[in-house]
Amino acid sequence: MDRSLARSLAWRAATSWASQIVSWASFLIVARLLAPSDFGIAAMALVFLPHLRYLGEVGIPTAVLTFRDMTDDQLAQLNTVGLAFTLGCFGIAVALAHPLAAFFRIPKLAPATIVACLALIPQGFRNVSEGLLNKDMRFGLLSWFEAIRSIIGAGSTLALAYFGYGYWALILGNLIATIVRSIMIFVARPHGFAIPRLESIGKELRFGGHVLVSLFAWSSYERLDNVTAGRVLGQAALGFYAMAWNLANSPLEKVTSLVTTIIPTYFAAVQRDSAALRRYLRTLTESLALATFPATIGLALVARELIPVALGNRWRDAIFPLEVLAVYTAFRSIVALLPKVLNSVGNARFVMWNDLRALIILPTAFFIGSHWGIGGIAFGWVLAYPLVAVPLYWKTFTTIGMTTGEYVRSLRPALDATIVMSVAVLLLKWKAPLGHSLVLRLIVEVATGSAAYVATLLLLHRGRVTALLQMVRGSRRKAS
Repeated sequence: MDRSLARSLAWRAATSWASQIVSWASFLIVARLLAPSDFGIAAMALVFLPHLRYLGEVGIPTAVLTFRDMTDDQLAQLNTVGLAFTLGCFGIAVALAHPLAAFFRIPKLAPATIVACLALIPQGFRNVSEGLLNKDMRFGLLSWFEAIRSIIGAGSTLALAYFGYGYWALILGNLIATIVRSIMIFVARPHGFAIPRLESIGKELRFGGHVLVSLFAWSSYERLDNVTAGRVLGQAALGFYAMAWNLANSPLEKVTSLVTTIIPTYFAAVQRDSAALRRYLRTLTESLALATFPATIGLALVARELIPVALGNRWRDAIFPLEVLAVYTAFRSIVALLPKVLNSVGNARFVMWNDLRALIILPTAFFIGSHWGIGGIAFGWVLAYPLVAVPLYWKTFTTIGMTTGEYVRSLRPALDATIVMSVAVLLLKWKAPLGHSLVLRLIVEVATGSAAYVATLLLLHRGRVTALLQMVRGSRRKAS
């Protein structure tokens, strides 16, 4: 299991970064071929898609992972439910397309929204198939499917943009990529359909409903800080805040997504073994912290040099919210594991109610913080998010029998090294003359922080770091 997990993460990392390079290169070219208004129309056309996609899934892939003893007939019934929901979601998109176009006063937005939401229909055919592939731990295959999807999407968008299709290039590129991935998943693990019977799949549907509500709440409060900044403080403030948010989250986005998309399968596989769940949570928390703490806290430490050097002096107002948000994202990177543990053991209801509480707590904090500008909104995350995280910690530790000391010990290597790194960089800032070039200061600070971090790990926690590296190397040798 350990080798399989490490190998799965390695596969996902390799294919994800390779496809991301292709996507970035394509995007830079497409950005030169299309007008800003084309990107604006495409963004508006896709505004419904994330929420409707969650509604169309009805939590079915997660239910397939969690309820591991379902019969083929029950899976076929869930397949029918998923297809019915995605068709219904597409109907909702069609009904809302013209009101959306009228609201923005852009008539051509209606057909663009309808075409964009066609991506919901192929999703209905793959819900159970994707859940089964995850349950079977076919992550190498899924990683290739994701890489192919990204490359085809980037290539289609670039070709359509080159031939003058404008905003349709962005919409159709995403649609083509979604259709191709759905076909590959269904062909790799096909499953039939059956007439749903509530008495047969009622428990699984209730669980899926809890997952669905949780996803809705999470995707909503994740965006309400931007809504608050734009509505209360204006477009310019929103621009600075959005830039700070994107920069603060960029160091952990790939790392966290690699883990949170794969580990639910492993948690579900050992859902009745509390000792195994504790061990996985310790190891993954330690690994995540070692990868994300230096990147996020380091970003906060060098933000005053990085922003002017990388973006120019006109973005200086993004420095303070970036410093605050980078501290929050370090904490969020390890908390992201807890809902996965709880869902794997059937506690999706608790996660749902906690996310609904967050939907009240966090927007309130954002609004109160907006009285102090975008920095106050950023502090809303730092001050209010612990109220969301503490119940997750309590429920997780109670469920799997983990102690606080056991969890904190898994964080010690990253915490010790990050503290030493922070002291080293802050002392350098204090002692270094202000007249030096910002580029030179940035390079020296990054080098100093990196050296302090690595040296602390080697001096104080060499055994733990060596053990983690040996596990990764062992999985690579087995894969090769």
